Amino acid sequence: MQAKSDKKNKIKSILTGDKKSEFKKLLEEGEFFKFPKIGDLIKGKIISISKAEAHVDIDGVATGVVRGREFFDDSSQYKNLKPGDEVEATVLELENETGEIELSFRFAGHQKMWEDLAKLQESGEITKAKITDANKGGLMIKVGQVSGFLPVSQLSTEHYPRVPGGDKNKILERLKSYIGQTFDVKVIAAEQEEDKLIVSEKSVWEEQQKDIIAKYKVGDSVETKVTAVTDFGVFVEFGDKLEGLVHISELAWQRIDDPRDYFKVGEKVKAEIIAVEGSKIFLSFKKLKQDPWKDVEKKYQVGQLVKGKVLKTNPFGAFVELDSEIHGLAHISELSDKPITNPDEAAKAGEILEFKILSIEPANHRLGLSLKQSRKKESAKQPETAEAKKEISAKEKSEPEKNR
Repeated sequence: MQAKSDKKNKIKSILTGDKKSEFKKLLEEGEFFKFPKIGDLIKGKIISISKAEAHVDIDGVATGVVRGREFFDDSSQYKNLKPGDEVEATVLELENETGEIELSFRFAGHQKMWEDLAKLQESGEITKAKITDANKGGLMIKVGQVSGFLPVSQLSTEHYPRVPGGDKNKILERLKSYIGQTFDVKVIAAEQEEDKLIVSEKSVWEEQQKDIIAKYKVGDSVETKVTAVTDFGVFVEFGDKLEGLVHISELAWQRIDDPRDYFKVGEKVKAEIIAVEGSKIFLSFKKLKQDPWKDVEKKYQVGQLVKGKVLKTNPFGAFVELDSEIHGLAHISELSDKPITNPDEAAKAGEILEFKILSIEPANHRLGLSLKQSRKKESAKQPETAEAKKEISAKEKSEPEKNR
C-alpha cells in the first residue's frame, strides 16, 4: 500500500505548476501508468462490492466502476466476488459523471470466453459441447456460454445419421434425438467478430482412432459387418469399431446399379483394405473373389450369337446380362438398322434377346454386343428358306405333269 501511496504522491507533485506537460509526457511513455482505451481489457482489484455494483482499483492510480447490466456476467466468472479479488473488465468510458472509469464485467466475460475458444482452436484441445437444437444441416451447440454449430459432416461415425434412402425428415429426427446430450469436440473455427463458432466431433474420433488404424495396412483382409447401404456403396464396420467404405465399383466384378439389391445392413462380408487416407478407410469385396473376366474368352468369342437379358437402358445403349458374372453393352447404334433416339424402341429392360458379340476386352471388363447384326443374320436366312420352299413347291407341281 505504501508503494501505491508514493506513486500517487509523486503524480500529485508533478501536477503542480508547469509540470503538467511533463506528467502528460510520462503518461504517454507509460512510466507510471498506461492509460487504457475504450474496449481494452484491463485488470484490477475489487475495492468494494454490492449486489449490483463494484468499485475496482486500477494499478493504484485510477478507480473504475461496474454497475447495472454490465455487472452481470454470463460466464459466471465473477460470482461471489469480495474485496481484494483480482478481476478483468472491459473499458466502456474513460470518465463518467463522478470521474471514474466505466467498466463492464459482461463484455469482459464475453471477450474472455472467445479468447479461451481461440486458444482451444490453436491447441486442438478437446472440450465439451452441449447439444441445444438441430436442423437438417447439423446441431446447434454451446461451449460454455457461447453458441455455435456442429455440422453433420463433422459428426463421428457413431452419431452420423445414415438413413436408408437419405430421407431428410428421418435424418432430422435422428439429429433431434441428440438434443440435451454432451459431445466431446474440437474447436475448428472461433471468430468473435462474426460471432462464429464451429466445432467438430469427427476430429476427436480421428485422433482417438490413429493408433488403431495404424495396425492395418493396404492388402489386409478383414471380416466386416454392413452398417449402411447407399446409392454409392456400402459402409462397413470392422476391428475396434473402425468404419470404412466399399465403393459401388468395388462391390462385385459385374455391374451393380443398386447396392440395396445385393447387400443388407447387418450382413457379414469379407473385404480387403485397398486405401487408408487419414481416418478414411476404403475396402473392396470383389478383390477377394476371382475375376471372371480372366477366362471370359473361354466362354465367349467374337462373332458368337448369345442370348442375353436386358438389365437397363440409358441414352447411349442397353446393358445386357449374359450370365451372373459377365455383362455387356449394346450401343444404341447397334440396336436397330433404323435411326433411333431411345434404346427402349429396340430393347426393353427384362427382355431376353439374341445378340452378336462384337468385341471382348478382358482387361477393361468390356464386352460389346449388337442386336441389329444378330437380326441381320436371321433375316438373311429367311429369304433362302422361302426360296427353297418355292422350288420344292414348283417341283411338286411339275411331277404330275411328267407322269402323264
